[in-house]
Amino acid sequence: MSNLPVPHNTLIVVGTGEGANFYRNAGKNGELKLQHSKDLEPGNLADQGPAGKQPPDTSAKESMEATFAKILANHLYDLAQQHKFDKLILVLDPDTLGETRPSLHVSVTDKIMLELPKTLINSPTDQIEKSIQAAL
Repeated sequence: MSNLPVPHNTLIVVGTGEGANFYRNAGKNGELKLQHSKDLEPGNLADQGPAGKQPPDTSAKESMEATFAKILANHLYDLAQQHKFDKLILVLDPDTLGETRPSLHVSVTDKIMLELPKTLINSPTDQIEKSIQAAL
């Protein structure tokens, strides 16, 4: 069992630089039971750009992933400003977590209860739950 209970309705974001799945904890009394709520996909990135300066040898894929990290950070900021979550768990591949972290506003980082640098976006829900519980 996990050391730290996951509050009901905690927002769990599982993603990579190519997209993210949003879940809510439907479990009660600290139990972790993920319920899929929505997906965030990069869409048309032509009008967007990565945060900060990019090295000149950055590939198109790396640039797209950096841009998506910025989009994800902005989306989480919007949700935080609308009081849509009290606690947040980020499960992102290591590169995306590293790209996203500097773009997160303090109103988001204050709500993070776990950052898990793993690629689990295509994993079954029970595997995501087990990975989160093992990290708590």
